[in-house]
Amino acid sequence: MTSEQYNLCVDLYADRLYRFVRKNLQHQADAEDVVQSAYEILWRNHQQVAMESSRSYLFRVAYRLLLKAWRRQPQAELSDEMHLTYHEQPTGLKQALDLALQTLPPVQKSVVLLRDYEGYSYAEIASIAGLSIAQVKVYLFRARKKLKDVLVSLKYVV
Repeated sequence: MTSEQYNLCVDLYADRLYRFVRKNLQHQADAEDVVQSAYEILWRNHQQVAMESSRSYLFRVAYRLLLKAWRRQPQAELSDEMHLTYHEQPTGLKQALDLALQTLPPVQKSVVLLRDYEGYSYAEIASIAGLSIAQVKVYLFRARKKLKDVLVSLKYVV
């Protein structure tokens, strides 16, 4: 990959990568750090990465950085995130979906975001997340079921 292709990667994928990371992390500064680190790693390895695989490479690196961030996060914070109370009623479907996404375990949340928000295939998600295709399908099924249950409890799905 040349420096021009690297700059093209930044132009093409920075917003999508940030959106994926931001949906997985609660703090904007942490999300920005992960995206910046992913691009730094891409730059360090730009000679070995082909332009055609740069998008997958970036998401794979960002996913691994997310795993590290989740491991560093205190367990209490993770469990609070997964057991939200619904005392405040969301004002719209987007807000309800964001609230429902926060209730998912990190791996399920990432798989849903990669599939439904970013449009990756099962094989691409398996490669990015280091899972088998069967595991990806199981995580997606469980995550969508949980999302539906949360949205039903919020009265957004019948």
